Amino acid sequence: MTTETEKEITIPHPSAWLNKVKWDEQGLVPVIAQEAHSNDVLMFAWMNRTALTMTVELGEAVYWSRSRKKLWHKGEESGNTQKVLEIRIDCDQDVVLLKIEQTGGVACHTGRHSCFFQKLDVVLGWQATEPVLQDPATMYAAAPSTGLKK
Repeated sequence: MTTETEKEITIPHPSAWLNKVKWDEQGLVPVIAQEAHSNDVLMFAWMNRTALTMTVELGEAVYWSRSRKKLWHKGEESGNTQKVLEIRIDCDQDVVLLKIEQTGGVACHTGRHSCFFQKLDVVLGWQATEPVLQDPATMYAAAPSTGLKK
């Protein structure tokens, strides 16, 4: 017999919650990665059903690369992984929000904290507002591979 504090947690079958997501014609959903402690929006990407399922199972962000047509475990090459603390869906159920903890503080392949580092100045055009924190050449040269490619 289990006590009140020993109750088993039953996780619903993946299709139950995956079927709530409104996937586009290509079977994808847009995903926003937001840093949990700062609320900074770090990046935008896409997921398919497999990527979202793997994200839940691993507790780290896995995306679908549209250009490469393959799964991409964030940080597999750079070492800058994203630990997923919370997954939300918007009111229309067609956008996913990941509340994440960014390993290494670098989410962008340019070596910056956020992919949204350019701000529009109507006179000067797009201006970089965040510094490069890590040289991209070193980020991708030394990281161990997890088997999934970006």
